[in-house]
Amino acid sequence: MVDALATGLIIATLLGALWALVLVIRNRRPDTFLLIALGVIELAFVVQLVIGVVKLVGTDRPVSGASFVGYLIGCLIILPIAVAWSLAERSRWGTAVLIVACLALPVMIVRMQQIWDGHA
Repeated sequence: MVDALATGLIIATLLGALWALVLVIRNRRPDTFLLIALGVIELAFVVQLVIGVVKLVGTDRPVSGASFVGYLIGCLIILPIAVAWSLAERSRWGTAVLIVACLALPVMIVRMQQIWDGHA
């Protein structure tokens, strides 16, 4: 795993959660800024998936490959599902779904780092 990318994703998702919280407090739906930011974060998760799989194939470390790839794929699908849900739900709770997703992702990233370090 690339620690700088993982750290950047953790910070970005926490900032996304914070902005979504501001929108919930203001009783607003997701704005264009948040949706674009989440799209950029999603692209970074695609990069993380590619780098993670390439590094997994080339490593001789004792890494649980299935768990690691499962977390990579899980991180990749959470945001699109949350965004679709938030756009379909016309109340402030649709935006709250984005908070939950953005808070779940850092936990998954930390768990991936633990798996990569051999603490599976």
